[in-house]
Amino acid sequence: MTSGWGVGPDPGEATRFLEGPQARRSELRLALGIFAEFIRGFRALHFVGPCVTVFGSARFKEDHAYYAVAREVGRRLAELGFTVMTGGGPGIMEAANRGAREAGGRSIGCNIELPAEQKPNAYLDHWITFRHFFVRKVMLVKYSYAFVALPGGFGTLDEIFETATLIQTRKIRDFPLVLVGRDFWRPLTEFLHGPLARIGVIDPADAGRVLVTDSAVEAVTAVREIAIPTFGLRYRAPRRRWLLNE
Repeated sequence: MTSGWGVGPDPGEATRFLEGPQARRSELRLALGIFAEFIRGFRALHFVGPCVTVFGSARFKEDHAYYAVAREVGRRLAELGFTVMTGGGPGIMEAANRGAREAGGRSIGCNIELPAEQKPNAYLDHWITFRHFFVRKVMLVKYSYAFVALPGGFGTLDEIFETATLIQTRKIRDFPLVLVGRDFWRPLTEFLHGPLARIGVIDPADAGRVLVTDSAVEAVTAVREIAIPTFGLRYRAPRRRWLLNE
């Protein structure tokens, strides 16, 4: 399932795709490349089992408190039997993958090609590299039954709001979306519950779909209490695997 980390046949392809209309033959070639990338992702991730995706910044080091919380989140998710999926890089992603590995769980990374090459963290069982952000985000959502986000920048915010939009519009069912780090997320949640809900551009229920906590225990408890019954998951002992009820 592994592929060259940050290495692709044409790293400029994603950039050219977003540069506006091009010759029809070129557009067809780009579209076929995107289709092939989707198929490669489907094949690589089809058998990873029910996942929980953990979002967060690549910039936090091992001695940071957020790293420790993400590591505990990964460990507790793995102890429930979930595969822990991240972007596969350093920081929060590494911490969550590390916690999963230390608990004997499965640890998956979905990388994105960037101008500055990003190496895989040392705690991945498998990873796959994508050229297009939107393909990567589909994979991070498609195979997951809950989402946990720790502090991060533009990329983390993009992932959170795309996930929230999919939940709001019922493109995905009522997946748990948990933000860990109350102080960090307070301005965002105040904005959701304040101006956005007050002027009616979102419903108060939409803002209420997001759980905010400082506790890895509370975050993982939400996953257990919401995701498992919602999706008909059942645990089959003694093998660590989840099954979907038909």
